[in-house]
Amino acid sequence: MKRPFEQAVTEHGAVVLRVCRAVLGPTEADDAWSETFLSALRAWPDLPDDANVRAWLVTIAHRKAVDVARAGARHAVPVAEVPEATAPRADQPEEAIPDGDLWSAVAALPEKQRLCVAYHHVAGLPHPEVARIVGGTPAAARRAAADGIARLRSTYPATGRVSTHV
Repeated sequence: MKRPFEQAVTEHGAVVLRVCRAVLGPTEADDAWSETFLSALRAWPDLPDDANVRAWLVTIAHRKAVDVARAGARHAVPVAEVPEATAPRADQPEEAIPDGDLWSAVAALPEKQRLCVAYHHVAGLPHPEVARIVGGTPAAARRAAADGIARLRSTYPATGRVSTHV
């Protein structure tokens, strides 16, 4: 018998939020999280009793994050002043990552690495499940996650070390 939806939110909500933050950054993560659970609530009655709820929610979060990113790319954001510095890119030196912020370091990863790190190390999904979400093979997902963690270890300035559980 399937548990109530509220239990799924309680059990997996924090993981889904961390995934959304890793994929989108903290500003847009809340919207993607909300959209994920609204969509999941609508689909909940049709979810098989034996489904992997965490993987299902991360898959929905992935789709919602893509939607939020696409919507943000299409709209100009008005600002009072144009900032002098731009957001850090993956090819910038470690001192370009502001305040040693781990989420900024994750955001600076190439997209495939960022997604694989988020879905495997943050959400705890196995590599075959990550590969199903992002496309490609389990070996490619494993390699992208490993490369992402290696890059974080070399660029994250706090200690030079990053746990495999971001």
